[in-house]
Amino acid sequence: MSSLRIFFTRRSDRFFWGGLCILTLMAAVLSLGIGSVKLKPGEVLAALTGRDTASTAARIVLYSRLPRTCAAMLAGAALAVSGAIIQTVLDNPLASPSVIGVNSGAGLAVALVCAAAPSAQQYTPLVAFGGALAGVFLVAGLSRRTGASRMTVILAGVAISALFGAGIDTAVTLVPDALGGVTDFRIGGFTGVTMARLAPAAGLIAVSMGVTLSLSQQMDILALGSDTARSLGLSVGPVRFVLLVLAAALAGAAVSFCGLMGFVGLIVPHTMRRLRGDGSLSLIVSSVLGGAFFVAVCDLLARVLFSPFELPVGIILAFAGAPFFLWLLFQQRGGRK
Repeated sequence: MSSLRIFFTRRSDRFFWGGLCILTLMAAVLSLGIGSVKLKPGEVLAALTGRDTASTAARIVLYSRLPRTCAAMLAGAALAVSGAIIQTVLDNPLASPSVIGVNSGAGLAVALVCAAAPSAQQYTPLVAFGGALAGVFLVAGLSRRTGASRMTVILAGVAISALFGAGIDTAVTLVPDALGGVTDFRIGGFTGVTMARLAPAAGLIAVSMGVTLSLSQQMDILALGSDTARSLGLSVGPVRFVLLVLAAALAGAAVSFCGLMGFVGLIVPHTMRRLRGDGSLSLIVSSVLGGAFFVAVCDLLARVLFSPFELPVGIILAFAGAPFFLWLLFQQRGGRK
């Protein structure tokens, strides 16, 4: 009987991971081929393999859709994993980079640097990381020092996010050219993203992902609670600090090229926990794939729903995320997990 159970469990695992990989790959393929100009699969393949680099179709793929698809999938993966880390460290299922002010902190840092030193814009991933770090430690410090309830921490995070948002508005008002395409930045989107702009953020995200994966066992222990983790020999303070730094790096790097895109770090980790359980390694990997798939699909919808007009992808995410957040909020008020 136990052998049969193991067989079906392994089969279920293979089905889940295979299905998630296929869905993510399909989202990438559709994102490259579908838009205001529909391209044939052969045209996309010729551009990607270098057999055609001069035609109109090839230029659309290489200089518009490929950077945008990479940006959407990279941002989705980074924000989803950042949300999973923050929820684990704060032990708060309502926490996410956009809800507690991490994204807004990164956005404020970028706005200030762009206003004060426009020539330093190539350093936006590092600057955004610093702003995100300030946001996440502000909320984490409030949570630990005051012993605030989960709901109070979320409300404090919303207030901090509003404060950072006011700072962004102030910078843009005083220096109107501080953020080109400020509307897209505030809502979140991938218009005008290039591979050159994406490369520094991609490097920071890749390193942060690797370190996060290496700390998956420590995340499992930390999720048991601080007292239990200490009794098992875990250095809770340093581990919590490193994980919050990683969460800030992931969220800040994503904000540097996609703007203040919300709810990805809330929706995806919750969905993956329900599908795969609370194991941190499984959660991180599934959040990478699920986040990439989710944002790529939302970006595709933003491009085609009102074609030839295009919505910022942040609008689609808000329509999906706001009801999800309210549902979680009512669950917490009802005392259900």
